[in-house]
Amino acid sequence: MRITAVGDIVLQLDDHDERFVPSAPVFRSSDVAIGQIEVPHTTETDVVGITVPSPPADPDALGAMARAGFTVGTVAGNHSYDLGTRGVIDTLRNAGRFGIQTTGTGATITDAMKPAITGTHDRSVGVLSFNCVGPRESWATSKKAGSAYVKVLTHYDLDDLNPGNPPQVYTFCDRKSLDQMTAAVSAARDTVDVVVIALHKGYGHTPARIEDYEYDVAHAAIDAGADLVVAHHSHIMRGIEMYKGRAIFHGLGNFVTVTTALTPDPESDSEELKAWAKRREELYGFSPDPNVRGYPFHPESRNTAIAVLDIDEAGKPSFGFIPCWIDDYARPVPLDHGSDGDRVAEYISGITRTAGLDTRFSWDRDVVRVE
Repeated sequence: MRITAVGDIVLQLDDHDERFVPSAPVFRSSDVAIGQIEVPHTTETDVVGITVPSPPADPDALGAMARAGFTVGTVAGNHSYDLGTRGVIDTLRNAGRFGIQTTGTGATITDAMKPAITGTHDRSVGVLSFNCVGPRESWATSKKAGSAYVKVLTHYDLDDLNPGNPPQVYTFCDRKSLDQMTAAVSAARDTVDVVVIALHKGYGHTPARIEDYEYDVAHAAIDAGADLVVAHHSHIMRGIEMYKGRAIFHGLGNFVTVTTALTPDPESDSEELKAWAKRREELYGFSPDPNVRGYPFHPESRNTAIAVLDIDEAGKPSFGFIPCWIDDYARPVPLDHGSDGDRVAEYISGITRTAGLDTRFSWDRDVVRVE
């Protein structure tokens, strides 16, 4: 069995099918293919989100994701409730129209925490999805639609009391919500053969930075029975960790992510978008490459990957990734062993080492193995 997974998918421009052309053969040949549906696919336009909200994406755009071979969509994330209850429910319904199973959001927290269950070759696979970055308005409750979540707390400590010095930042998981997540993972472990957990987590647009809580929540998922942990939200690749013989992709970055939401039109009167564009440069130190239409992200984020979990006949797992480069048309292009594939693999190896992780990488046919 081969399970593949990618990071954020945003389909808010045109030519949706064309964006997947280079990568579709990988997913069509997978037994299970998982992608993060980052924004609501709905005709609703009444914005609820309090941060920079996502505009609605065309419901029919999810058909391109399905035709590319994706079978599971993880949906928990910071934009899941941007367009309210209708945005949540419409996204699930529209994914289902095209045969994509979903997990991570629902009409209630109970619904949001139900795994998507699929599989083949006499092995079942359960996929769960959790939002670790807020906003809390996006969280589901017993009476409100939204996402499954792990609440993360932030503590600021001024080690040097000189006025104006930056504080040391510590992050940690709220125990109650972390226990809620691990209970869901454990329950899935009891009913399926393979468990995959998708976490929406991490500091944005910055490679090689992994916060304390990210290790805690990922390790807790594996301790509870997960075979593979994949993450997204940061819109840039992060390091890969091996923990108790299981792989943690701390950030799979972008996949097909085309949008105008983060790039203000010069003629636009949107003060929020203009302020965000200025703040993005101040916070993260980059401006998007103007040559890649609809791709308002860090130039380094064009290095990306497809996570791979292979399971042999005896049930033994092996982990790896297929390096990809996002081309000038914002299409992720899988790369073979050779100059381009080696370059992206070395980038991922480099940010892994910078993060302090001792993962080893080696090519095995079409996959860079991690161990």
